[in-house]
Amino acid sequence: MTEIKKTSIATRPFLYIILSIYAVSIFYPIFLMFLTSLKENKEIFTNPYGLPHVFTLDGYIKLLKISNYGIYFRNSIIVTVVSISLILVISSLAAYVLAKYRFSGKRFIYFYFIAGLIIPIKLGTIGLLQIMIRIHLFDNIMSLIIIYIAMGIPFGVFILTDFIRMVPEELSNSARIDGCSEPKIFYKIVVPLLRPALSAVAIINFIPIWNDFWFPLVFIRSDNMKTVPLATALLYGQYETNFGLIFAVLSMASLPVIVFYLILSRQFISGLTSGALKG
Repeated sequence: MTEIKKTSIATRPFLYIILSIYAVSIFYPIFLMFLTSLKENKEIFTNPYGLPHVFTLDGYIKLLKISNYGIYFRNSIIVTVVSISLILVISSLAAYVLAKYRFSGKRFIYFYFIAGLIIPIKLGTIGLLQIMIRIHLFDNIMSLIIIYIAMGIPFGVFILTDFIRMVPEELSNSARIDGCSEPKIFYKIVVPLLRPALSAVAIINFIPIWNDFWFPLVFIRSDNMKTVPLATALLYGQYETNFGLIFAVLSMASLPVIVFYLILSRQFISGLTSGALKG
């Protein structure tokens, strides 16, 4: 034990150095993006990495003047919040059944969910497009919500099933003796214990859903249905591009992701740590 402690103490400075380099590599692009949004369009090319000679909010002012961007942000928030909420509800219910009940075909159903982690959903874009046209959801944000739910459920079931298996069966049995129904056991006992895992599932699904460009490009046509990534891509002009405006939009678009992570970071880290300890 003493040798292990000495080894861990000796390697700790190197670990801190590696983590510091990693943190800088993550933080620096975000900082540079925000800094660039405060520059004039010409200075972005003449002084790409330095501090602005003249700080300007022209990009943000133009962003506010583009009234449709409020609609784009609203659409992105609706799609992301509804998708994440339904992913958590459906995944937790499915995981509870798979973890706590015995029935024929249980293993097949579990691996059916896991297959969703292996097969990229983009391979089915043409089939999904045909389905959305038939059910009259083409050019509707509901089509995006349905697709994102299908994308997120496999990972949610995979993570939550293992966490629910860790919940002692004695807790459920004692609750049944006290007269609790199965839904009440799930919501009153299991769900509170799942908060770290639910936070991990929410954060890991939040980023690809919020940043997705592919499916809005395929399924959305109307301007009032566009999300932020799709609308931002349209800011690139054929002959001239206002990069100050683009970086202002990107800075604003990154805020929800950063805020969401900061709110759930403690639960998220706890969830990852619990999974590591289990492994």
